[in-house]
Amino acid sequence: MKFLCLECDEAMDFAERQLPGDGTLAVVFKCPGCGREMAMLTNPMETQLVSSLGVKIGGRDVPAQPMELVRGSLEGGREDAFQEPANALSQDVPVAGVTNPADAGPLVWTPEAVDRLSNVPKFVRGMVKRIYGEWAREQGVAEMTPELMDQARTELGMEGM
Repeated sequence: MKFLCLECDEAMDFAERQLPGDGTLAVVFKCPGCGREMAMLTNPMETQLVSSLGVKIGGRDVPAQPMELVRGSLEGGREDAFQEPANALSQDVPVAGVTNPADAGPLVWTPEAVDRLSNVPKFVRGMVKRIYGEWAREQGVAEMTPELMDQARTELGMEGM
């Protein structure tokens, strides 16, 4: 947000900031062209809102950094955001088009298949498991093995992946 001088049509510069102590905030802006000043006074609730949003009134101490907004949004993210629960690889996969999963029967993953699936990068592992699970249901397979994973990759055209 910028304030414009109506006389000069120039952006006003930050001049000073005051915190009177009663929860309000006073900010003064000055036109670089004609020297005209303008003041803004916020009430305590507005001051608290601005502070809680991390807005810095009066300009920056350092220049804007590349991807600053994105980094700020990601800051404080969960440490375990991309970690799966310990039993996630052995859980059943929902099947598209099946309204009652009990009708399709549970897909069992052998320990070898689970171990092989654990080599898939975490961020795509769920999608890969779902693809194999849907293929297995279409084929009438009740137990997923590494050999069936190879067959699915070939039939689904994923050999190069």
